[in-house]
Amino acid sequence: MYGNGVKAILFDLDNTLIDTRGAGESAIKKVAELLRTKLHHGDVDTICKKFKEKLLEESYQPSADLTIDQVRINYWDMAIEEGEGLDHDPSLAAQCYWLWKNTRLAHLRIPGPVQRLLQELRTTHKLLLLTNGESQTQREKIQAACCRGLFDAVVVGGEHAEEKPAPSIFQHCFHQLGVGPQDCIMVGDSLDTDILGGINVGVRATVWITDKGTIQPEASIKPDYVLATVLELPSVLSTL
Repeated sequence: MYGNGVKAILFDLDNTLIDTRGAGESAIKKVAELLRTKLHHGDVDTICKKFKEKLLEESYQPSADLTIDQVRINYWDMAIEEGEGLDHDPSLAAQCYWLWKNTRLAHLRIPGPVQRLLQELRTTHKLLLLTNGESQTQREKIQAACCRGLFDAVVVGGEHAEEKPAPSIFQHCFHQLGVGPQDCIMVGDSLDTDILGGINVGVRATVWITDKGTIQPEASIKPDYVLATVLELPSVLSTL
């Protein structure tokens, strides 16, 4: 289709192909509604904010003691305790977590136009989904987003010794596809993981997906292209 020598495209998942951020906000709103019916005291907004902070700071390491679900139930428990300041129903944290998780997953979809673009691109390029994160969490997102059949390979960072931007996981991707770095472009929303990782391994081009506009002149990490949406990717491919 494009005849540009690019053989493969590596795509990030969260906030590149699916609106994880928006789905998370929808899930938080549902939990806030639940908390307002359960708590007579305490600041619901503060509880939700504290949960989000704990999630953002998460550094989960797989163990036989706690699953990722149990860890995140504990986040809600701590957030409720900090925001409520009083004893609370011990089952409330689990209610909050499962409502948050299931609501978020229900909102994770690759939009129709993006699905059609991926299907079109796959007729001319090898496509690989490369996502950082804990294995169970990311696999559940991938299933919820109906990614099956859209990619030649899927690589989840939490299932490997190193995640993006480490060169090792990119080398694994190249091996999976049978290509070299100069045969590939990397498409993602994170300068620190997607773009930096792509630059460090020498991919043909890096494409930053952002709603922030252009890259700041003082930025230390500079993508080759800046797009508002992956739907603009064909214009990049036509220039390479």
